[in-house]
Amino acid sequence: MAKIHAYLNFNGNCKEAFDFYQQVFKTESVGTYRYGDMPADPNMPALPDDAKDLIMHTAIKINDSTMIMGSDTYEAFGPKATLGTSTYIMLDAESAEEAKALHTALAKDAQNIEMDLAETFFAELYSSFQDKFGISWMVHFEGNKKMG
Repeated sequence: MAKIHAYLNFNGNCKEAFDFYQQVFKTESVGTYRYGDMPADPNMPALPDDAKDLIMHTAIKINDSTMIMGSDTYEAFGPKATLGTSTYIMLDAESAEEAKALHTALAKDAQNIEMDLAETFFAELYSSFQDKFGISWMVHFEGNKKMG
């Protein structure tokens, strides 16, 4: 079966965001390409100096089957990133302690806490929020409230 990974776009602060996510998930970068690493294309205009250090692609492993990947958008190659709540990254924690740790780390300086970490009818612990970079997250620990 194909694996599903989250891919996040940023408007110039991808490195800062991924440095933060590496701390949260206690992991290292799989690797990073910058726009300046691309070979010159004679059919395209030269890349401006201010775009060369932007992140073209980076990734971190969350576990053996899940990665978060990202890039800075560069308008010459596509639209500017627009953050919103149409997509969330759902973290399904294995324990209450893990849920608390993930929520505390990711929600630090959050732009918006929609629902603080608490018990619900469907989970022992659940929260939803936009982190300091505008990325929407859900932290979930089902515990003894399993469906079905």
